[in-house]
This record gives sequence, C-alpha cells and structure tokens, in this order.
Amino acid sequence: MLKESRITFIGGGTMAEAMIRGLLDQDAIAPDRIVVADPSDDRRHALANGYGVGVTPNNGEAASAGDIIVLAVKPQSLAGVLADLQGRVAEQNLIVSIVAGAPLARIATGTGHKAIVRSMPNTPAQIRRGITVWTATPEVTSDQIKQAQAILQSLGEDVHVDREAFLDMATALSGSGPGYVFLFMEAMVDAGVHMGFPRRVAEKLVFETIRGSVEYAEESGKHVAELRNQVTSPGGTTAAALYRMEKGGLRTVISRGIWAAYERSVAFGAQEQGVKDDGSSDG
Repeated sequence: MLKESRITFIGGGTMAEAMIRGLLDQDAIAPDRIVVADPSDDRRHALANGYGVGVTPNNGEAASAGDIIVLAVKPQSLAGVLADLQGRVAEQNLIVSIVAGAPLARIATGTGHKAIVRSMPNTPAQIRRGITVWTATPEVTSDQIKQAQAILQSLGEDVHVDREAFLDMATALSGSGPGYVFLFMEAMVDAGVHMGFPRRVAEKLVFETIRGSVEYAEESGKHVAELRNQVTSPGGTTAAALYRMEKGGLRTVISRGIWAAYERSVAFGAQEQGVKDDGSSDG
C-alpha cells in the first residue's frame, strides 16, 4: 500500500522517528521514499544517518515532494507550519496529523487542503505497543484510508472513530493514559521500598505484576470487575488493600482526573479553532 508512495514528515521528533522506524522495520516503504523536514541540524543529521531518509529544513519543499504528509510537530509550532504548507499540498494527496489538540478544521483552513486524517497516538508507540485513535474527513479516499492505517499501525494498534469528538476522549483516556499508569506504578514501587524491598526488586515485582495482569485480562475475555473479584478473598490481604483504596476515593480520583484531561483537550481544540492562519487570535 505504501511501496510506491512518498511520505513527508513535517517534524522529526520522537513520534515521527517511531513511525519511520516502524515503517522501515516492516519493510513497508524504502528509506529513499521518506523525507523529513526539521529545523534542527542535529536532528536532521541523526535521522539521515540512522535511517537513510532524506532531510531538509524547508517545510514547503518537503510537502510538495510527498504524496502523504505527516504533521508531527508540537502544537505551539503548528501555526507557522500550516503557513509553510499553504498551497503546497496537491489535491490528490493526504495529510495525516498527530498534532495534539489540532482540529481537522484548523488543519484544513491552514493548509487549504481537505483530505485529512487526524490521530491521537500514545507513548508506547515508541516500542510499537501504542494505541492510536483516528478519524478522517469525507474527502479521504478508501485507498488513502488504507495508507493512513498502514502508517499508524507502524506504532501499534489503531482504532477508527467516525466522530472527531472521540479524539478528545481518546486524548484523555489513552493519550494521557500512560501517565496515570506510571504514577500508579511509582506508588507501588515506593510502597515496596517502604516495606523494605531493594528498589530494583520492587520495580521488577511491579513491572511483571502489571504486565502479567494486562496480558491475563486480555486473554481471559472477562470483565475486569470479575477478574478483580477472583483475586479478592473475603477477609484477605487484597480485600484489605482495596477497602483502603476505595475508602480513599481512588476510583473517584481516577475518574475525575481523566475527566479533567478531557476538558483540557476540548479547551485546547476550541482555542485552536479560534486561531487565524497567521497565528493571531479572533478573540
């Protein structure tokens, strides 16, 4: 699906590199059919030497050379990038965005292009264990959908949604989700150290417990509440721990935290929609 395509990455950061590495590892496309535009000399040098891809500091020239343009820049850099791309994306080409909080309408207005896929990957994508939620404008063709999926699957699993509003929900649940998991892991490790374990032992116990629990939950096909009940004996140690956690409001705190992330994502999107092409605000 991608062999004959030319892919341009606007931005050569961590997530772009993860995509490039995944695509090349899968032999989905040859390195000489990939171009990365990035303002950093060091970054361009690293990508060119590490993967054999083409590099340039010029966003507009890079966009003109690609059939698929992947927007992989930080949100604060988006206004300038969109200005560089205005009129440089051919009508038959595809834009794939992984820019957090950037609505489809913002990208379409900024580039003057309508065939756009907006996606929300997460941190485990760096080891091809990510989950990416994505949606597309009506102008994206069925072949372009397959191309976008091939690119996003270089990061791990993908989930298509038919409403852009789900992207804000995904940002809160899976996009920010690794942060919640890392915090919980940190708390477990610290508790183990507090009880007397060496930190390296506590870390190994926590990492393997979480990894095994996730894999077991996936393979069992059972509701997570049922799995929790299976390991919670009446009057036992797990019951004592869960009682304290529930009494402390753990479930409510997690739910409220995720909702706060969702509200922040919605606010970012609303702010982006009010930004003009020159980067100024309407309000």
